[in-house]
Amino acid sequence: MSFIETEEQKELRKAVSELGHKYGWTYLLEKAKNGEKTTELWEEAGKLGFLGVNLPEEYGGGGAGMYELSLVLEELSAAGAGLLMMVVSPAICGTIISRYGTDEQKQTWLPGIADGSITMAFGITEPDAGSNSHNIITTARRDGDEWILNGRKTYISGVDQAQAVLIVSRMADSKTGKLKPALFIVPTDAPNFEYQAIEMGMRSPEKQFTLFIDDVRLPADALVGSEDAALMQLFAGLNPERIMASAMAIGTARYALDKATAYAKERQVFKTPIGAHQAIAHPLAQCYVEIELAKLAMQKAAFLYDSGDDWGAATAANMAKYAAGEAGVKTVDQAVHTHGGNGLAVEYGLVDLLAASRLMRIAPVSREMILNFIAQANLGLPKSY
Repeated sequence: MSFIETEEQKELRKAVSELGHKYGWTYLLEKAKNGEKTTELWEEAGKLGFLGVNLPEEYGGGGAGMYELSLVLEELSAAGAGLLMMVVSPAICGTIISRYGTDEQKQTWLPGIADGSITMAFGITEPDAGSNSHNIITTARRDGDEWILNGRKTYISGVDQAQAVLIVSRMADSKTGKLKPALFIVPTDAPNFEYQAIEMGMRSPEKQFTLFIDDVRLPADALVGSEDAALMQLFAGLNPERIMASAMAIGTARYALDKATAYAKERQVFKTPIGAHQAIAHPLAQCYVEIELAKLAMQKAAFLYDSGDDWGAATAANMAKYAAGEAGVKTVDQAVHTHGGNGLAVEYGLVDLLAASRLMRIAPVSREMILNFIAQANLGLPKSY
């Protein structure tokens, strides 16, 4: 692993940053206020090859890895134009299909995911399961050559802009009788598949939804991968999810820090820029340190994942998500505080990040569940849940 990025990676950062600043936070804010989607930004990012940079070249992708995809989301977020569905569509769904899908599934879905013409959502969380994915009640059963799905999902992002949802369900193991995970591609226009928006207290172009899956009938080829290896296939998508969540948190923290430092240089009280005072300068410097540490953790996780070290990537991705979430919350809070009352004014571009920054600690996995994982997997402590 090199701490110096290649020329291609540097050029990618520059190009993505230019695209992000072309749109910026005012674009996202207006879209959220008007109940609209970031269609223009999403489509342009797709045409430029940014959305599918991690997907195989033979299916229209860039042939790079999770490092490059996380780089894209970090730079967009640092420009105030982060795209939440990048965490879901190319990172989770695109990765799982490219690694475990059939040739037909790859040809059907990956080119569109790569160029942005297809968006795929991901459905795992349930009302009564939460962080306990072993308690999922959405089930799949065979009916001749078809499958029938039943269940509920909640807090599923971007279903209204997706053509399909990759649903995590469970099916009976014919040998043991126990339920085992299974992944299915469910078109959003499938009969008996319905979704309802959840009213959220933060403004975002991407909405959250509850899914109602009642006797949804699917063809045999809706199943992704092997019936006997779905747990491994599921985690192949969850590590990229954590890496990309880290990228969005880090980019958002960079955006907030840039706002705060610019304000601290310009704002004068008693004829002195407020940034000259250690009470302002030191907390911002500490935020910078913590952002850079989180970024190193994220880059390590992406490197391990791209190297094929799934177990090493799991630990690293969880730690990166923890560090990035903490750095993001702290930096947004400090940026608002640096602005004083102006931090709560919409025109300064920070107040909407207060609610969004809390999400960095909660989703897609809470910091407490990350600490549970580290305690058990890395410290060898007894399982507590």
